[in-house]
Amino acid sequence: MPEIIIIGGTDSSGGAGLTRDTAAAHSIGCEVLPVVTAVTVQTNGALIATELMPEEVVRLQIKAAFDSGEPCSVKIGMLGSASIASVVVEALADHQLPVVIDPVFKSSSNGCLMRGSLPDQLLQRATIITPNLPEAATLSNLPQAATPLEIRRQAEAILALGPQAVLVKDGHGDAPIVSDRLFQASGHDVFCHKRLSFGRRGTGCHLATAIACHLTMQRDLTNACELAIAQVHKWLRKVQEN
Repeated sequence: MPEIIIIGGTDSSGGAGLTRDTAAAHSIGCEVLPVVTAVTVQTNGALIATELMPEEVVRLQIKAAFDSGEPCSVKIGMLGSASIASVVVEALADHQLPVVIDPVFKSSSNGCLMRGSLPDQLLQRATIITPNLPEAATLSNLPQAATPLEIRRQAEAILALGPQAVLVKDGHGDAPIVSDRLFQASGHDVFCHKRLSFGRRGTGCHLATAIACHLTMQRDLTNACELAIAQVHKWLRKVQEN
């Protein structure tokens, strides 16, 4: 099976983080080389505690992942601090492979999961970054977008920071149709689907990991995003049925 490196935090509730990443990757046919940046204590309703890993431990985990396999892509989730993010940048410097960043700043319960900001060097390394509406506002330093034009302006501001593409997720919107918008230098794509009447933690983790898996399988970025979005909705519907 193709291998991908997943860099992120653990979630004691099992709803998000590396647990959800691994389940998503396995469902697509990829193996995971996990790199733990933080251990979080969470329930479905609250972030109780967070313990960041020592920076050297993070660096050694990434080195071990490259030494023990042949990863084809990297997915980055929770980093926990700007200093850990800088360690990740340095550890990936000599490796040219797709990098998908899910910019985790807060938990679903609004607990803080990131101290400081993502360094420019990390954003410049990204093949794609996948912010939701609040995260796009944070990255662009603009008020949360409410219209397609405002979303475009935020995406353009984020693209100016260095990533090759930005997928602005509409899960935090309130329209009956969800419009996830992919912005690249080559153009703008919109993936529309009916808004589900329920949600679940870990959807952002699942989506970014699925994109990384499809990039590993040599799919182009637009197709990788389209397939990943469809798979997240398939998973959510299956969860509801069970």
